Amino acid sequence: MCHQIDTVHWFTGLEHPRSVVANGGVYFWKDGRQNWDTMTAVFDYGPAKDVSNGFQVVFTSRMHNSAGGLSEKYYSNGGELDLMANTVSPKGGMTTSEGAAMGLPQNLLPAGNLAIDNLATIGSAGMGGDALTTAHMGNWMTCVRNRTTPNAPVQAGYSHSIASIMTNAAARTGQKVTFDHLKQEVLAGGKVFHL
Repeated sequence: MCHQIDTVHWFTGLEHPRSVVANGGVYFWKDGRQNWDTMTAVFDYGPAKDVSNGFQVVFTSRMHNSAGGLSEKYYSNGGELDLMANTVSPKGGMTTSEGAAMGLPQNLLPAGNLAIDNLATIGSAGMGGDALTTAHMGNWMTCVRNRTTPNAPVQAGYSHSIASIMTNAAARTGQKVTFDHLKQEVLAGGKVFHL
């Protein structure tokens, strides 16, 4: 989940969710595990001081049925971003007639493919993994050499760690979880969360 939430932060510029709730359990793998095999987390994002402006992100994971395969899709009122197919489309975007009912203009993303640049040219970072991992490591090594900021800076890791800890707190307590930005604390039901 942390990589998908990282994508949300990357695209929106938001550092962490305003709140998280989660539900699930160990429904299938009755082998002594404590971490859920099935879960859904709902994230509330938006400006901290303007709760009338924002959006939800829903993350669902199930480890007992492969129907539907893997999916990583992002929807907005402009359309769909499908990161498994590396495509952008106007699918589900706001048409003229839908927008007219709300006094809003049409909003449809142009269809297209997402290019993955320079995957073949990064031979020095070859780790025997997939092309995206190789590109990620190549970017990091280039930045180490050039003292520049990588595509995934340390703040990105910190931000998706906050979201992951908030999700863990929501799952373990059953409470709505928030983050105190000033104190850098995860709060479950208004109290500091400790594992």
